[in-house]
Amino acid sequence: MKYDFDTVIDRKNTKSLKHDFYEEHKIPVDAISMWVADMDFRTAPCVTEAMKKDLELGIFGYSEPLEPYYQAVSNWFASRFGWNLQKEWLVKTPGVVFALTTAICSLTEKGDAVLIQQPVYYPFRKVIEDNGRVCVNSSLVYSNSHYEMDFHDFEEKIVQNHVKMFILCSPHNPVGRVWTKEELLTVIAICRKHNVFIVSDEIHADFVYPGHHHIVLAKLADDYLDHMIICTSPSKTFNLAGLQLSNIFIPDEEVRTKFVKRLHEVSYLEAGMLALTACEAAYTDGGEWLDELLIYLQENIGYVRNFLRENLGKLHMVEPEGTYLLWLDFSEYGYTPQELDTKMLQEVKLWLDAGAIFGAEGNCFERINIACPRSILIQAMERLKRTFGE
Repeated sequence: MKYDFDTVIDRKNTKSLKHDFYEEHKIPVDAISMWVADMDFRTAPCVTEAMKKDLELGIFGYSEPLEPYYQAVSNWFASRFGWNLQKEWLVKTPGVVFALTTAICSLTEKGDAVLIQQPVYYPFRKVIEDNGRVCVNSSLVYSNSHYEMDFHDFEEKIVQNHVKMFILCSPHNPVGRVWTKEELLTVIAICRKHNVFIVSDEIHADFVYPGHHHIVLAKLADDYLDHMIICTSPSKTFNLAGLQLSNIFIPDEEVRTKFVKRLHEVSYLEAGMLALTACEAAYTDGGEWLDELLIYLQENIGYVRNFLRENLGKLHMVEPEGTYLLWLDFSEYGYTPQELDTKMLQEVKLWLDAGAIFGAEGNCFERINIACPRSILIQAMERLKRTFGE
């Protein structure tokens, strides 16, 4: 490969949430950290080089993107997803979770119901409840190591609870589903029928594996764009989460005005200079790097798949269609969620995300981040074998 994903980079003492806060989380110091969803790879060289020019200038004043930024973002989504967005749709926020909060506060009232599909990225529930809304759950259906939407339950929950908004996770974190066109069209049809606003979190859109294809939700519903927000970011794709920048697409002018008004209420006005530079460079010249990264991640997934098949027959991996997060099913071992979490930290010495935080549907699952050098992944699998091997 042209790019290096094998070198182990020491991230200790770099202010890393993933690697520097063991004591605060009461984690054994010899545990391997594979929880939070950032990658242990350096970003694309084109991003670093572009940021160096800003550093050499040495002036970090208030910033707004120029036309090349919008062109880079537009070209990325057109070439990668066949989606032709309009410049005026784009609103910048410091993150997708921030955008979810902004959407909830600007488009619903306290006491309104917002629907999610657990097991799902746990900040969804938190931002709903922290902002005085009612969280309604339509659980995904798990069968034969695969997840599906329960559309009957989905519609029933919308009607019973007078749901105002649905937060879609696409591709889905943590179960790794890449929703098909038919599934997304069904979601849109049900939401249209009951006048439900859709906020689609598509932050993992660039991580999709052969045989699957991510569809930007807005491509499927020109007649429902006034009920839709698409949340994207280069942060997962290019390991830029710490720069805090997301590109949020809001096609409807009235909805966009409400959203932006909320941003002004919390005094969020400009994105950071380095974040804008990084995003523009990534979307302009980072495609080759991403393509190689996807190959490496596929190989990591293949390694885990084969290792579990050969060594851990009771541990099941939900086959990922997208994301760099694997959802592992430990239910055949018979441990309670608390016993499993304790065992994982104290015996296996792996710091993963406990499945229960994604909802009760995640009990006895663990989420593991495989965006790391293969040597680290091998260590992690050997640790699992040592504790859970038959």
